[in-house]
Amino acid sequence: MDVFNLKDHPHRRYNPLTAEWVLVSPHRAKRPWQGQVEKHDNNILPEYDPDCYLCPGNLRAGGKQNPDYTDTFIFINDFSSLLSDTPAGKIGENELFMAESEQGVCKVICFSPRHNLTVPEMNNDEIKRIVRVWVQEYEVLGKLDYINHVQIFENKGSIMGCSNPHPHCQIWAQKNLPVEVVKEQKQQANYYSKHGSTLLFDYVELELTKQERIVCTNDSFVVLVPFWAVWPFETMVVSRKPKSSIAQLNEKERNDLADIYQQLTIRYDNLFETSFPYSMGFHQSPTDGKNHPEWHLHMHFYPPLLRSATIKKFMVGYEMLANPQRDITAEQSAEKLRTLTKKHYKTNH
Repeated sequence: MDVFNLKDHPHRRYNPLTAEWVLVSPHRAKRPWQGQVEKHDNNILPEYDPDCYLCPGNLRAGGKQNPDYTDTFIFINDFSSLLSDTPAGKIGENELFMAESEQGVCKVICFSPRHNLTVPEMNNDEIKRIVRVWVQEYEVLGKLDYINHVQIFENKGSIMGCSNPHPHCQIWAQKNLPVEVVKEQKQQANYYSKHGSTLLFDYVELELTKQERIVCTNDSFVVLVPFWAVWPFETMVVSRKPKSSIAQLNEKERNDLADIYQQLTIRYDNLFETSFPYSMGFHQSPTDGKNHPEWHLHMHFYPPLLRSATIKKFMVGYEMLANPQRDITAEQSAEKLRTLTKKHYKTNH
C-alpha cells in the first residue's frame, strides 16, 4: 500500500493566517490543457501615450489635467469607491437586512512618468521613491480620525482587470477593517496571545530552515511560496523582523523592500517571458491608534498564470462553491521561481 506524500496524493493544506483550507491535487498537473487560452498581448508601448489619462500633462477621465510630473504622482481617484463625506448611518431591520455607511479615501499613485515602464524594468532609485510614497501615504491617511485601515495594492495587466498599462498602484483607506484583514487580525492575535511571538516570524523561521518554498531573500525580507498557496505562483514577501507596518521600517529596510520587490517581479517576468500579471497588496496593522504587536508586515502576490503566458488559473465551480483548489504544489512553484535568473529577460533580446 502506498504511503501518503504531499508530492503525489490529493490533500488539504491549512492557512493559519485565515483559518481556511486549500485542496491540492498534484496528480492533475499531468493532465493536458484543453481550456481557454488567453490572448498574449505583446504590444510595444510608447514612452508617452497622448490618450493615457495617467501620463504627464494629459487630461484624466474626470476632466482634471495631470501636471508635467517627472517622478511619482499621487492624486485622489476621480471615480473613488469610497468618499470622505459619506454621512454616517445604519440600516438594520433585523439580522437578515443590515447595512451601514462607509467613509474612506481612494488614491492613485503613478510610479513613473514613463508609460511603458514596469517595476522589474525600473532602476533601484525609482523603486525606492515608490516605497517612500507608500510609507508617506500610510502615515498621512492613517492619522485621519475616520481611517482605521490603509490598503495599498497594485493590479498589473489587463487579465487582472487593470484598464491602464501605465505603471501605478492604488490606496483605499477606510473606516472599517475589510473582510480578509479581519481574518488575519483574528488569527495573528490568537497566535501572539498563545506564543508571545508573531505567527509570520515563527513561520518564516521554519521556512528558512526547510528551504523548500523560499524564492529569494535579502537582509530584511524573505520571498516564499506559502505552504497554503492558492494561486499557481502565489508568493508572500515577509519582513524578517516582526514589523507591524511599513512605517516601522528604517531606511535600510525600506531600501531592501524596494530591492526584493524588484527581485520578485523580475523572476515573474522571466517565468514565461512576458510582462507578468498579478494583484499585489500589503497587509499591515490597522491605523486605529492602538498597539498591534501581533501584526507582522507582509505583501501578497496573486498571479493568475498557470502554464504559460496564455494559460491562466480560473476560480470556478468547486472553488466558488466549496474551497480553493490547485494542481501544481507550492514546492514546485517555488523551485521554478527560485531557479530563474535575476536578469530581466527583455535585456537578452
